[in-house]
Amino acid sequence: MSLIKMTKKDLNPHLKRKKGRIAGLRRMTEEDKTGVDRSLQKFVAHLASRQVVQILLGHHVSHCVSEAFEYGDRDLREQCNDNLLDIFERYGKGIRI
Repeated sequence: MSLIKMTKKDLNPHLKRKKGRIAGLRRMTEEDKTGVDRSLQKFVAHLASRQVVQILLGHHVSHCVSEAFEYGDRDLREQCNDNLLDIFERYGKGIRI
């Protein structure tokens, strides 16, 4: 299922902010800014990334996974379950839905 309009609307500000933070890091590196300034900028960019992941994962769970469990067959449910377990194993630290 494609992203619904509301999810896209939620994502756009975070993606724009992330792009701005990356551009800021590039400028800071070129201008030889202090490590503290760069670290703060990296931290804020990381937070923006986490927000994007939370929105995307929330959309996946509330739409794709719930539909698979409501309408899908056993194989599809098992596949969704395996995919979610894989996501949480790889990226689960700090993810909240």
